[in-house]
Amino acid sequence: MTQNETRPERGLTVHYPCKYVPAELLAGFGAGCWPCTYEAESFDRADELAHPNLCGYGKSLLALDPSVHALVLTSCCDVMRRVYDIVRSEGSVDFLWMLDLPHLRGPREVARFRGELVRLAEAFGAWSGREFSLDAALASFDPPVPRTDERVTLLGAHAPLSLVDTCRDELSLHVENGTCTGFRQVASPPPMLARAPRPDCHACGDENEASGLDHFLDWYADALLNQTPCMRMDDVAARGALIDAPGQRGVIYHTMKFCDYYGFEYLEASRTSEVPMLKIETDGTRQSAGQLSTRLKAFDETLRGMAETGGDAHAHADGPVYVLGVDSGSTSTDAVIVDGDGAIVACVIIPTGAKASAGARRAIEEVLGKAGLTDADLTLRVATGYGRGAIDGMDSAITEITCHARGAHFLAPDARTIIDIGGQDSKVIHLDEAGGVTNFVMNDKCAAGTGRFLEATARAMELSLDEFCRVGLEWKHDVKISSMCTVFAESEVVSLVADDTPVADIVHGLDMSVAGKTASLAKRVKAEPPYLMTGGVAQNVGVVRALEDVLGAPVTTHEDSQLCGAIGAALLGLESLG
Repeated sequence: MTQNETRPERGLTVHYPCKYVPAELLAGFGAGCWPCTYEAESFDRADELAHPNLCGYGKSLLALDPSVHALVLTSCCDVMRRVYDIVRSEGSVDFLWMLDLPHLRGPREVARFRGELVRLAEAFGAWSGREFSLDAALASFDPPVPRTDERVTLLGAHAPLSLVDTCRDELSLHVENGTCTGFRQVASPPPMLARAPRPDCHACGDENEASGLDHFLDWYADALLNQTPCMRMDDVAARGALIDAPGQRGVIYHTMKFCDYYGFEYLEASRTSEVPMLKIETDGTRQSAGQLSTRLKAFDETLRGMAETGGDAHAHADGPVYVLGVDSGSTSTDAVIVDGDGAIVACVIIPTGAKASAGARRAIEEVLGKAGLTDADLTLRVATGYGRGAIDGMDSAITEITCHARGAHFLAPDARTIIDIGGQDSKVIHLDEAGGVTNFVMNDKCAAGTGRFLEATARAMELSLDEFCRVGLEWKHDVKISSMCTVFAESEVVSLVADDTPVADIVHGLDMSVAGKTASLAKRVKAEPPYLMTGGVAQNVGVVRALEDVLGAPVTTHEDSQLCGAIGAALLGLESLG
């Protein structure tokens, strides 16, 4: 609880990170309140001031914009306490306050919380030189109106404005911000508060000013503390109403890296709720913006149960129909052409190379040549994969999640779970009987358990990929690879080789580590057999066998597994032509 001698300007704004901050009380002193929903451009300064394992949101508060002069925090978590200590020692804001927040919400806790609000009001009034106005406080209330229209709810940890904007850009339904920063719903004040004594009411005695504030706090402390609870509170049962609410089509559940609270709620909700859910994790920066957009767009396609394309079917209404699907991956670019009956006319798989756009051009030229067609013969061109936005001349783009689901259903109609392990990410997609996506999860934070991981360890053992795929089948003894980080695992493999550990045993250990990582993803989407494995790693029979052992069920592959995304893109394009 600290305040400097600097007096505020008339246009005073108080920044806050928590919905329990008394914004309406501060409005009674003429202050505007604004949630801390920005992202820092760099955490270099924050890393100098605090431990690097501080959550991204806490770090963003340590990189405060110079325009922030007043900051009110709550003791909602240990990170906020750490932030308060550091900001106080730095002296970077003029008014800084830590509001002690109870864990319980009973009468005793409300009374103690009221005392906290009194102390804040006294300190803020003394610092600002302003008196409390009950009328201004009452006028600041924004009555909560629960939404019942069709929408997607963003739940979980603090969401910066950029995350909310990205969700709204990528989803076709309205997105409401229900995170601990955005879901602030204090009950409307009762009419009797408007009749509380005023300072200018001379007939009421000398205690008018205090009685107006006291009268307000008698009601407000309970209303503020008894909002829908955040995960700070001991009793969070009321949060169940945030999921499966009327009109809710889906939930995007946001967790913050190094946050201790919200991951637990997601695990429980994903087990008990039938509403489609997507879990995302951010670290307070924009470094994973591309992967995040892909996951959000795929979730939107899942909710809509369809993929919108922009082709013109009428241009070739009187001639044969040919649809091109291009899957631009990090390692390979795959292209497929299907005819009007959905039969594959031609397909190619080529290395992506240094530029996704150049790799796509080569793939398109080759597949057209194999089909004996020209670009003018194509009715529609659909792109997918991580490089889909870089391909010129395409009519539409669909995420790889939706395309892999459609392609897998084409290759194996009975499949219920798709395991796709590519060069830079892994995906597990749960399908319904019609091949629609019911849920999916992606490992896109690092190369752990992907083709890159296997390639790096194969190089460390001086094995070709073909040798690497086969030799693990000859293992004799279990070897546990403890690290899933590609860099650390490579060092671990080098140490095992130096200890004369048989190569087959090491490779089998690597296969099992990939299988274990993938099985963890599968549990998150309630995966079930039959399983179909797609992507380049489907050619690694050692990994396939390891997956069968871990999942306890057969895992099938298909000779065209690597073409799955491109096939799905072409078929979705064909279906969009009606």
